[in-house]
Amino acid sequence: MSRAEPMVAEEGRQAAETGVQGGPPEPPLPPPARIRLLTTSVSPRTAWILRAVSILGPVTAWWALSATGMVDPTFLPSPSAVWSAAVDMAGTGDLPSDLLASLGRIGAGFGLAVLISVPVGFAMGTLGWAQPLLEPVIGILRYLPASAFIPLLIIWLGIGEPSKIALLVLGVVFFNTLMTADVVRQVPHRLLEVSATLGASRLRVASRVVLPHALPGIIDAMRVNAAAAWNFVVVAELVAATSGLGYRITRAQRFLQTDRIFAILVVIGLIGLTIDVALRLLRTRVGRWTR
Repeated sequence: MSRAEPMVAEEGRQAAETGVQGGPPEPPLPPPARIRLLTTSVSPRTAWILRAVSILGPVTAWWALSATGMVDPTFLPSPSAVWSAAVDMAGTGDLPSDLLASLGRIGAGFGLAVLISVPVGFAMGTLGWAQPLLEPVIGILRYLPASAFIPLLIIWLGIGEPSKIALLVLGVVFFNTLMTADVVRQVPHRLLEVSATLGASRLRVASRVVLPHALPGIIDAMRVNAAAAWNFVVVAELVAATSGLGYRITRAQRFLQTDRIFAILVVIGLIGLTIDVALRLLRTRVGRWTR
């Protein structure tokens, strides 16, 4: 037998193992049609069309319903009446001042809740003793309605700004803590094992591996709970307030000014959408590796 024959035999054995006969590996088969339907994305143009339909569809239905006169304008003002009310409140300065007051409370309450919940949730996700110590009590407290604490907060802190900010903190901090802990626990164990194998300390693993991997998810949790913060700031301003969008809604309700109420609700929705988009862009920027 010649010297080339063993080499040929070896090549034939390798080809048989890989299922290839003298050629490059075959590309993987495409997924079944039912799976492709679940994962297929639309084009950017189609996505923008769908976004426009999502906004313009309800507005068109609102305009059509108010134009028919089937509903008394006192209960359902037209979009044009709502726009006029918003322009009027902006011209008198009421809307800008109330918006700044609500944004200030959101910034203080939500910011304080994030400063508390992110470190605590991170500890619950990384330290073995922190989860059994903290999760039971936080799990109980998150089921207590934050609005139920309003009488106690007024007794403890008065009717000023501290009680309103405390209500925001109570409404956000427990949910954001548990969501942060869940995100941190989802860091793949193989990354932790590789880091430990390379000799990284626990502090270095937490700061260089766990935190960057969990940061996009932490921002997503903040996006979800920012909406809850807006709900609670309006509730806080409905009680013993002299400024804010919730206070302005209460004043409009006393005089059946539903056009002003709708205008304020639209403003809240637009501000909330702006905050959501900003946090989404931040998540995309810090989590480029997840794309």
